[in-house]
Amino acid sequence: MYFERFIAGRFMPRSGTESGFSGPLSAIAVASVALGVTVMIMAVSILRGFQGDIAGKVVGFGSHLTVRSYEATHAYEEEPVEVDSALEARMRAVPGVRHLQRFATKGGMVKTEEQIYGIVLRGLSADYDTTFFSTYLTEGHLPKMDSAVTNEVLVSSTIARKLKLDVGDKMRTYFWQGEGYRSRAFTVGGIYNTDLTEMDEVYVVGDLRQVQRLNGWGDSLVGGYELLVEDFDRIDEAADGVLATLPYDLTLQTVVSANPVLFSWLDLLNTNIRLILAIMSLVCAVAVVSALLIMIFEKSATIGLLKTMGATDASIRRIFMIKAGGLIAKGVAIGCGVALALCWVQKQWQLVKLDAESYSMSYVPVEINVWTFVAIGAGAAAVCVAALLIPAAHISRISPAITVRSEK
Repeated sequence: MYFERFIAGRFMPRSGTESGFSGPLSAIAVASVALGVTVMIMAVSILRGFQGDIAGKVVGFGSHLTVRSYEATHAYEEEPVEVDSALEARMRAVPGVRHLQRFATKGGMVKTEEQIYGIVLRGLSADYDTTFFSTYLTEGHLPKMDSAVTNEVLVSSTIARKLKLDVGDKMRTYFWQGEGYRSRAFTVGGIYNTDLTEMDEVYVVGDLRQVQRLNGWGDSLVGGYELLVEDFDRIDEAADGVLATLPYDLTLQTVVSANPVLFSWLDLLNTNIRLILAIMSLVCAVAVVSALLIMIFEKSATIGLLKTMGATDASIRRIFMIKAGGLIAKGVAIGCGVALALCWVQKQWQLVKLDAESYSMSYVPVEINVWTFVAIGAGAAAVCVAALLIPAAHISRISPAITVRSEK
């Protein structure tokens, strides 16, 4: 192998400035591989970031798993669930479950001097994981669910804009209860904005005890339980484990089954990822194969001379494969470096913006995952190396007698 490395480093073009076509074509091959790897990594990082951002927002408004009464119909008329500490302990003990929280929702209407607007009040317990709402909080603060029942609520910027509400304003809300209705004068404690229009237009976040009082429930009744899992990719396993702990009168729903159209659309994006990977891998392979073919044609006389000196076809193939492998490695390294820089800049400063109403986000999201870089880099290199076997097979057809005679 030392012989092949020595020859490859000596007679193969080492820069694009040398005479012939192989030098410039080698530079083009490196640039093509780098561009292909950059495009592939950026495409996967952006699409994964988009999928993760949308899925995270949907989960943030609810949870990965929701446990409700079998008789529950919709968010406007919930059937209460009796708080069961033993059941809660069993659900928390299921492998994959990282958090359990109680909740309740109730539909209502907000009345202002100018209009009436329908909302869903989402009541949260004191132990509710408010990380999601804290992340997207733009003004004010989250409702404080301490010992005293609070009248403060968190509204979206969409609702605040439509109803002309600011932090500290009163929000008169009416809730149907039986044949009549009940009213509450909430105070806007904070404003959030997720850019997920379907959710922002509906949900107002408040104290769980407010919903319990509106429904005439005691402290022992809630709308249901929400569970967060450790790994979204293993949500079905956690769901099966939780389902096994439930009594007959409770049912479980995953966030995927609750939003089938949305998650089917997100899964469809994977088709685009596969198409981009296939096209750019082909571009990389064609560029490298073209460069190697030109190298072989230009060095046919040298190949013939090496054969007359006793070099085997396999040995000569290794010489060209070593040189082409170096071009591939260089292109992959440059492509990964450029992609990492672009992803980091976008993640830090969100330079590329989007129309929030159309894309449910105000900037292009990216996911920086080291395994994405490793997988795409290794995959692109493997495709290019496999493609090199085609031009390398041409070496065995080069006759030493013909090439040496032509040189004379």
